[in-house]
Amino acid sequence: MPPSLSAALAISTLGLSGALWAASPNLSTEIVAEGLEHPWAMAFLPDGRYLVTERPGRMRIVQGDGRLGAPLAGLPAVEAAGQGGLLDVVLDSDFARNRQLYFCYSEPGSGADSGKNSTALASARLSDDASRLEQVKMLFSQRPRYASALHFGCRIVERRVDGKSDGTLFLALGERSRYKEEAQNLQSHLGKIVRIAKDGSVPRDNPFVGRADAWPEIWSYGHRNAQGAALAPDGSLWMHEHGPQGGDEVNRPEPGKNYGWPAITYGENYGGGKIGAGITRKEGMEQPLHYWVPSIAPSGMAFVTSDRYGAQWKGSLVVGSLKLQRLERLTIRSGKVTASEQVLPRLGQRVRDVRQGPDGWLYLLTDAQGGQLLRVTATP
Repeated sequence: MPPSLSAALAISTLGLSGALWAASPNLSTEIVAEGLEHPWAMAFLPDGRYLVTERPGRMRIVQGDGRLGAPLAGLPAVEAAGQGGLLDVVLDSDFARNRQLYFCYSEPGSGADSGKNSTALASARLSDDASRLEQVKMLFSQRPRYASALHFGCRIVERRVDGKSDGTLFLALGERSRYKEEAQNLQSHLGKIVRIAKDGSVPRDNPFVGRADAWPEIWSYGHRNAQGAALAPDGSLWMHEHGPQGGDEVNRPEPGKNYGWPAITYGENYGGGKIGAGITRKEGMEQPLHYWVPSIAPSGMAFVTSDRYGAQWKGSLVVGSLKLQRLERLTIRSGKVTASEQVLPRLGQRVRDVRQGPDGWLYLLTDAQGGQLLRVTATP
């Protein structure tokens, strides 16, 4: 095992509403692998290896001892520019049997859409020798396409009902930055959470099915740029999204509901000045469960369901920060965020992804030219 990236780090805390935390464990990070180019997402293979995406357009397997495998063959064309590229990846819940996975990426346009791009979701099978993707199928492509290198969103979650997959996927979509008004347009995929079946079809119980004025893939709307999404222990979908200058939000998207962007926000324009009417509340629009002012630029999120970090951490939501180069732990009580805690405040690396592994430890990807896969361990 490579040497520890840091010694056990002291934890600083920030209480909300007077809430106090029990003592947190001493945390340290171990380097599992390094030399990854702007890694974006990871998945845990059943044999103990890691599947990692790199934003420039590569997907590769990382061995348990940290060795990087060659890029997998078979990926579609990826437009890697600005914030775009090869982004999220998740394994099918039945991967051990079917070797199916799902990934999303920045899809370049062609023909009449040449020069434009969108966020796309595809399925594929990992070959038996784990060298390539097979049976690649486009499941969804965001419309309309625009010429933009910003706000692709692109987090994938397999939905579960009563602990079992219901055969559908959530995909979080950004509003492509300057096209922010599209987040309120129900005949556009921008700034939405969409829900589709694993074959790309539209589930009949989606909230806007049958409405002539809305696209049927839409689950919720009024989002800005989602960079984290996960299922809570009770099976509900949680996500976070970047605000503009301040106003990053944690939301629990429910079917058919409007989460407000850009009509309401706790942020402001870059450089100052109100967005729209400069209001934070409006009838018919949902309030965030938690928000950050100033911004932390959240990315990646995971619920802690293991006992690795002690009883006080179990059920917590852990969020990565690109801007502040640390983690934040949110405590959840009765579906509400009641306190936050700064974790690994001296990590010193942009955190792009956060996942809980099969071993119960948290794993991080750091966003850099020489990015790392880290394991977060704890001692009492």
